[in-house]
Amino acid sequence: MAGRKFFVGGNWKMNGTIESGKKLVETIKSAKLDSNTEVVIAPPAIHLLLVKDALSGVEHVQVSGQNAYHKASGAFTGEVSVTQLQDAGIPWVILGHSERRTVFKETDDQTAEKTKAALDAGLSVIVCVGETLDEREKNESVNVVVRQLNAVADQVKDWTKVVVAYEPVWAIGTGKVATAEQAQEVHAAIRKWASDKLGQSAAESLRIIYGGSVAAKNCKELATQNDIDGFLVGGASLKPEFTEIVNARL
Repeated sequence: MAGRKFFVGGNWKMNGTIESGKKLVETIKSAKLDSNTEVVIAPPAIHLLLVKDALSGVEHVQVSGQNAYHKASGAFTGEVSVTQLQDAGIPWVILGHSERRTVFKETDDQTAEKTKAALDAGLSVIVCVGETLDEREKNESVNVVVRQLNAVADQVKDWTKVVVAYEPVWAIGTGKVATAEQAQEVHAAIRKWASDKLGQSAAESLRIIYGGSVAAKNCKELATQNDIDGFLVGGASLKPEFTEIVNARL
């Protein structure tokens, strides 16, 4: 905790319509949100500007891309570049999400390359790391996460605009949730990695958030853990309970 501002991201993934997006924004705007929590929501790319405009004037809530490409422009059909996000006034981007890694086969090095490009373009980045069920059962959780983080650290030296999201792949969309103790254990290992690799000061200020079937029913216990600085919320970010998760520390 140590003075780190609590952070809650809502990843809408490939869900929603213009109408449902407007309704979600209205729910957020009408709720009394914890002013000590930074909130970032990530709608599909086609809805980014609409949601950004709808949120104008709302303090503590910003908008994020769900992914971006590291090249500024060019013949990369279907991609959105980090510089296009920056030009559109989108301050955040999620990179290395487990679905990008598992479904779209993005590598550690590609995630690192994108992270460097996004930071160079002035964006803030939510970098996702996490292990599969097979890797957890082999007691490889920390090794996998450290490998993913080392790839980024090889290209990125300044982590002040990075939030690390630990997302155990086996707990995403499955309804399975790492226990608060399991999550804290990996978060503590990430903090130790950061201290060894980036220095103690950087480690103490680095926000490490948890993602993996976070819901209103489990967020309060998770939020009490010493090294859990917030959440990256999937399915529950499409429901009114998202505001309860934002207020997990109240």
